[in-house]
Amino acid sequence: MAMAMRAANSYSIFISANSSLSAFRCSLSYIRPSHVSRTQKLGLQTMRSNKLIVRGNTLRCSVHSLVESVIEELEEIRARKRVRASSKMGFMSSKDLVEDKLEKQMLQKGLLLEFRKDSERVLLAVAQKPDGKKNWMVSDQQNGVTSSIKPQQITYIIPGVENFDHAEISNFIQKAHDHLDPTLLEYAWMELLEKNKSVTPEELAEIIFGSMDPLESYCGHLLLSRDEIYFTTVESKGSHSVYEPRPTVQVEELLCRKQAKEAAEKELQEFVQTLMSAKAMPSHSKPPKGSWMVEENTRQRIKSLEAYAIDACKTDDQKKMAGVILKAMGLPKMSSSALNLLIDIGYFPVHVNLDLLKFNIRTEYSDEIMSAEESLLSGSPDLDMMVRKDFTHLKVYAIDVDEADELDDALSATRLPDGRIKVWIHVADPTSLVQPRSIIDREAMRRGTSVFLPTATFPMFPEKLAMKGMSLKQGKLCNAVTVSVTLHPDGSIAEYTIDNSIIRPTYMLTYESASELLRLNLEEEAELRILSEAAALRLQWRRQQGAIDTVTIEARVKVANPDDPEPSINLYVENQADPAMRLVSEMMILCGEVIATFGSSNNIPLPYRGQPQSNIDSSAFAHLPEGPVRSYAYVKIMRAAEMDFRSPIRHGILGIPGYVQFTSPIRRYMDLLAHYQVKAFLKGDAPPFSAGQLEGLASLINMHVRVAKRLYNSSLRYWLLEFLRRQPKEKKFRALILRFIKDRMAALLLMEVGIQASVWVSMGIQIGDEIEVKVDEAHPRDDVLSLKEVI
Repeated sequence: MAMAMRAANSYSIFISANSSLSAFRCSLSYIRPSHVSRTQKLGLQTMRSNKLIVRGNTLRCSVHSLVESVIEELEEIRARKRVRASSKMGFMSSKDLVEDKLEKQMLQKGLLLEFRKDSERVLLAVAQKPDGKKNWMVSDQQNGVTSSIKPQQITYIIPGVENFDHAEISNFIQKAHDHLDPTLLEYAWMELLEKNKSVTPEELAEIIFGSMDPLESYCGHLLLSRDEIYFTTVESKGSHSVYEPRPTVQVEELLCRKQAKEAAEKELQEFVQTLMSAKAMPSHSKPPKGSWMVEENTRQRIKSLEAYAIDACKTDDQKKMAGVILKAMGLPKMSSSALNLLIDIGYFPVHVNLDLLKFNIRTEYSDEIMSAEESLLSGSPDLDMMVRKDFTHLKVYAIDVDEADELDDALSATRLPDGRIKVWIHVADPTSLVQPRSIIDREAMRRGTSVFLPTATFPMFPEKLAMKGMSLKQGKLCNAVTVSVTLHPDGSIAEYTIDNSIIRPTYMLTYESASELLRLNLEEEAELRILSEAAALRLQWRRQQGAIDTVTIEARVKVANPDDPEPSINLYVENQADPAMRLVSEMMILCGEVIATFGSSNNIPLPYRGQPQSNIDSSAFAHLPEGPVRSYAYVKIMRAAEMDFRSPIRHGILGIPGYVQFTSPIRRYMDLLAHYQVKAFLKGDAPPFSAGQLEGLASLINMHVRVAKRLYNSSLRYWLLEFLRRQPKEKKFRALILRFIKDRMAALLLMEVGIQASVWVSMGIQIGDEIEVKVDEAHPRDDVLSLKEVI
């Protein structure tokens, strides 16, 4: 009864838009409630045994199959109304078709067949002639070519066809597609499941179309071969396949999966359309980055693309998701495709720093850290206030790069009555606010160092704490640790002291302004001249101890508005032999030597640094010009630095018996550890860290330092290449030849840019020569720089 009612409500069991369906389907299409008497006249039974019907996810109860009844009662009507194919198409009757099947469908010229072209394409073709013992030449109208195929490539031979014209293939395919109605499979499945019968494509055509003619048979094949729900293949011999209906439970599960897949595909298409729309928008109108993070599914898809862009997919599912999106967008599955897509939709800026994402650099602070910062700034007592020496009477010079945010060292000097020079190296004292193992200290340890990039600075301490609470400020009273050193006339250390102190910095100078003051040689800035004289003495003394001078030319870049497509690039090229830079570096080395000596004398565990002297005599490089060329040669033979945490080790490159980094406790955690140890000794307390603990901390911290250094170098090079990319093609650059790589391929240094590169040079060019070059290509994202010599 249920089956009859569904037929009545639908007006037809088999729905098709094509008017050329078989007589069998036509006869069924007129069974309506008003024609029940007619169905009774035909002997149709409307109430038989119950069975299950599946439509979508719903199971319905039905009576004996209306299809079976019609087959039984209208057999003669079907036979009379079967149509023969036109003689032009070369079709045989259904009877001939069956006989043809009994002849095992041997390949012969003119047969229409389906074959697998490759893993993704199945095509129709007409057999032409044998090609060797087994292969056949076929004409493929879809590709317009004749090709040779193997028997195992054949997936179906359309029965009942002779001398088919390959020019009609497209027409045949169109007619087949017009006949296809996948919903017909459900009804056939119900009948065959009840009877527990398998079916061939031709038998399916007989059931649902009432005909096994070529067109209907091919439609049956297409329906069965493409079906993933109702039928499964039980036998496949060459081009002959047999299918059986799946169990009801399995069909239900497959339908659920299909619906879920279709929903996911629909959601994917909606996401792809959103991406397309964002790409098409002008840059100023693109969605803000945060808008992609609101909805969870969108966030996951964007994060998968981000991970794919930096080759950092955490799971196979994340990688697969990104690949599906790229394919749906018509893009190749490459990291560069994901990167460019994220740039195009405005999620990434044009000059996004991928290494910053790859290395997972900490760029933000938690609410807990920010709360601790406010607590320290609001009123932390200075535990060393009563023992601080007052050095506010000294003229104090703080010299650093012009964009420095954290000022953690400054200098003073005077000439003693006996002619010797006394210098004071004042170092900011963050330990007056931060204690070992506190929450702020642990956060600083996890970061290991401040990260300085052309586009931004990510400080080791929270910015307000570093800037307001710890950094030295001009004209303000500042807590410090002061290392006072009296030098012998030859530049060696005569005596020293280390004190908690309070200072008032007099000048905040850039290297350029400090060098200018030294050049002017002003009488009122005598202390700066004394500092320069002390630096010269120290350099001379260290060279006598075997120090190797590695000064060179280095570039600094500051980028304004880095998120803009064309941000402003400010390039600074620094010569480390500059008087002010020499002055500062010598005083920092002096401070490190004093701290190492102090630690050794008092058995204080400290992060002592050393570097073995190279076995190659430095005199072997005397023929090379001083400066970058000689420094480059030295660096190539230098041995790796070493560390000890119990006693000093010689630093052969610096030419001193021991060295401890001490002058940047706001920027470097290893310097902060040295402060903790020295400050504890000055108070009379035990060091907070043992040598073993320092060693364990150093292994972790040095890893962070290496990452930060690598990030800095890659970021600097990116922006130097971007700077060169923007230069006029005709612009010439001075280049210094550092060495030869192979034949006439030379490594060089661009003097006005501070970047190293390679170029093919003409005969006669020697190491140390200057040449002119032009930029042929510069691609910062691909790290490509191509130069050519100007002859």
